[in-house]
Amino acid sequence: MASIAFQNVSVDIPVFNATNRSFKNNIISAATGGQISPRDTKRMSVRAIDGLTLQLEHGTRIGLVGHNGAGKSTILRVMAGIYAPTSGRVAVQGDVAPMFDLAFGMDPDATGWDNIILRGRLLGFSRSEIRQRMDEIGAVSDLGAFLDMPLRTYSTGMATRLAFAVSTAIRPEILLIDEGIGAGDAAFLQQAKERMRSFIGEAGLLVIASHSDELLRQWCTTALWMEHGRMRMYGGIDEVLEAYQGSLSGSKKDEASPVPDQVGEAP
Repeated sequence: MASIAFQNVSVDIPVFNATNRSFKNNIISAATGGQISPRDTKRMSVRAIDGLTLQLEHGTRIGLVGHNGAGKSTILRVMAGIYAPTSGRVAVQGDVAPMFDLAFGMDPDATGWDNIILRGRLLGFSRSEIRQRMDEIGAVSDLGAFLDMPLRTYSTGMATRLAFAVSTAIRPEILLIDEGIGAGDAAFLQQAKERMRSFIGEAGLLVIASHSDELLRQWCTTALWMEHGRMRMYGGIDEVLEAYQGSLSGSKKDEASPVPDQVGEAP
């Protein structure tokens, strides 16, 4: 059974060449992102996740919400094994399919068919598993004769379609999705939505980061609200989204409010 457990997990991302004072000030004064931790006068780090404890069991459908830089993508990458925690423990049970960095591991000088094998192997599929699904992957990509051409001849949309077709070829136990997956033209987008719907339905555990409330409500039952690397709220999808949107509305009102004149000041 699929499961993911975080026990007091923190992740520090080093910031190199941050000795310039104005660069440091720009980072520190930013309203979003993790917490800045100066290590010494020449090295800094950003605490992207700070002491997160989380237990996700088989059947969980969870959405990650929060502003840009809140830690959502870092959580996904820790779950996928791309980032190691600075402290704390992570336990992942089940095969993982990360639906982000779709072009990672693809060779621009290799053909589409060869890149299907390369991408599949990087995702942990055996050569036999990939070969059994080569025709299906080629059909889903809808690239036709371009599959015999080097990847460098593809447009960005075509390359994304190929990577998407490979990534959804084998049903995983754990599906991790980061927002912003582009797939190309309108016809392919509709096909991609249908494939993703089936893909998600068969996953034992789903974690998705998105700014789209509609998408999160469609696919998730629970939500985790992250803020500056820390858990702000965890619960039902509607409850968390309502609280998160309420906080955004409150911030906008505060920004729009005029500063009152000082009382008792002489004309």
